[in-house]
Amino acid sequence: MRFLRLWLVALGVLGALALIAVGVALYFYLSPERLVRRTLDYERGLAGLARKETELAGGLRYVYLEGGTGEPLMLLHGFGANKDNFVRVAKYLTPRYRVIIPDHIGFGESAKPAKADYAPRAQAERLRALARVLGISRLHLGGNSMGGHIALTYAALHPGEVASLWLLAPAGVWSAPPSEIRRRIAESGSNPMIVKNEEEFAELVAVVTATPLPIPRRFLDVVARERIRNHDLEQRIFRQLAGDSVEQRVRGLATPALVVWGAQDRVLHPASAGILQLLLTRSEAILMPGVGHLPMLEQPEKCAFDYLRFRSTL
Repeated sequence: MRFLRLWLVALGVLGALALIAVGVALYFYLSPERLVRRTLDYERGLAGLARKETELAGGLRYVYLEGGTGEPLMLLHGFGANKDNFVRVAKYLTPRYRVIIPDHIGFGESAKPAKADYAPRAQAERLRALARVLGISRLHLGGNSMGGHIALTYAALHPGEVASLWLLAPAGVWSAPPSEIRRRIAESGSNPMIVKNEEEFAELVAVVTATPLPIPRRFLDVVARERIRNHDLEQRIFRQLAGDSVEQRVRGLATPALVVWGAQDRVLHPASAGILQLLLTRSEAILMPGVGHLPMLEQPEKCAFDYLRFRSTL
């Protein structure tokens, strides 16, 4: 009888687990948007980040993540991305710094005025205004791709207000050899960086990372919908970025800078790192093997370790 009772209890536990598994599966397939939001909230919590929002004097709304204490470090996402691209690396940084990660105007949850100027100079000045609203007069800046382009521009325009730069495959170094993506755009006239459907977004994720990210396809489809809704504005922003070179702007800039590039970057050629090293008088460069265009997502712990070491030398 005792064995029978134990057997029935075991069956009950297995049945409960099966019901939980079925419930999770149904939640995953029927409510992927809600599950993505909860997953992002969980990762933000692990990183010690909270979602906040504010408005500039002209009424532009910024949504950003913030957490930690210490010297302010503002991290800037790349083209087509949003603030959550830096969450995984931020969990190693919030114990030491006050980390602020905004959605750029034109992306994510921030304002998207259709006729605004989205060139790096305009975006840099908006971010400076955001820093002022947050009570910050001097800060450290980090940025990936377009975010690095904007960070470099911010430092060139206001060198006394930027303590250091963390440049993760920054855009704007157009004298570098053409990357695979730049060649495809030139040869075909189509731009894989701007997506029209979920399939194109999944293909883009495979291009920008050297090793596939462990993200289910249904999660990717949820993220893709934000990009698809922003398609027309992204076309306009991309043209403004592509027409803006940062090289003359930063020549001789003395702001300490750590330049990081993935050796397998197919979006912006890794040779750009050497060009930036020559332009920036106090810079060092790291080439990360087995990494594509998003070092902070592909190898967040290694990225953070290198950055913390760099900051310790300032």
